[in-house]
Amino acid sequence: MIGQRLYRARKAAGFSLRDLGAQVGLTHAAIKKYEDEQATPPSSTLLKLARALNVRTEYFFRPETVALDRIEYRKRSTLPKKRLEAIEHEVIDQIERRIELENLFPVPPLTPFAPVAGLPESISNLMEIEDAAEAVRTAWKLGYDPIPDLIDVLETHGIRVFMIDANTDPKFDGLAASVNQMPIIVVGSNWPGDRQRFTLAHELGHLMLANRLSPDINEEIACNRFAGAFLIPRLSVSQELGNHRNYIEPKELSLLKEEFGLSMAGLLYRARDLGIVTATWRDEQAKLFRIKGWHITEPGNQYPAEKAHIFVQLVFHALGEDYIGESKAAELMKMSLTEFQTIRALEGGNAAAHQ
Repeated sequence: MIGQRLYRARKAAGFSLRDLGAQVGLTHAAIKKYEDEQATPPSSTLLKLARALNVRTEYFFRPETVALDRIEYRKRSTLPKKRLEAIEHEVIDQIERRIELENLFPVPPLTPFAPVAGLPESISNLMEIEDAAEAVRTAWKLGYDPIPDLIDVLETHGIRVFMIDANTDPKFDGLAASVNQMPIIVVGSNWPGDRQRFTLAHELGHLMLANRLSPDINEEIACNRFAGAFLIPRLSVSQELGNHRNYIEPKELSLLKEEFGLSMAGLLYRARDLGIVTATWRDEQAKLFRIKGWHITEPGNQYPAEKAHIFVQLVFHALGEDYIGESKAAELMKMSLTEFQTIRALEGGNAAAHQ
């Protein structure tokens, strides 16, 4: 048990055998023996390994419970293999803690995911994706208003959302997978909110449009269309922009971005897709965005990042109902008991950062 978990923690940290050995004063061969279960590290060494890998010692004794199925990266081919492995192992650790926590509840705390009723059985053109996005919004009682907390909406309907620090991975643009038929979406915690939201809505599109698209429709393009339609449905677009425009001021796009959490570039696509502006004009604006550098950082106020607070909320729910004690709560949140007690007393920083 310890060997597999040591291997996983090392991969999540992005360490080679030699890197980890140097951190704890051992040879790479000694670390390899521990991972291969040819030797068992003494408690003093286990403490050093835990500190080097930023895990608690309890982590090494946690049973193997999950494996990611059907992993899909939106830009997987451009990521180095070493970083791909680190991302996957980091996500597995979060999922294990999440499943362990949810299993403590006598009644499952969240509703299982299921495609909504009313979705088209077969989609033969992109305009029908507008209907699919609206069917989801209707089933989830979202109306046509902006969605202020998208992660909360997805979690409420059985989609687990996890965040990783992707500061060093500008090419990482999201991950979707499943565990025990439970859909998983992973986004970067440091991304601007509009990028997070588009990735979340895009992956929701994959779940809702699965096995519904005709063979001649590109699935990625279809899910992009779904994402835009889900974040700002066509009725809202026409109410905000009108049915036809010769020109849309950038400030107008910026204000709509603040309201609906879809990027300015994404709003231009929505206007083009719905025939409000011509494709030629949208392309001209895209060139202007590149000239001004707006394709990298858009002007104006940035949309706030999404917050993944469900896990922390469930930890304190379980603590309040005596399903767990403080020590277990601290372990689940990957922090020391003292740090957890400080947060519990409302004296610390942002508990949601410890997922």
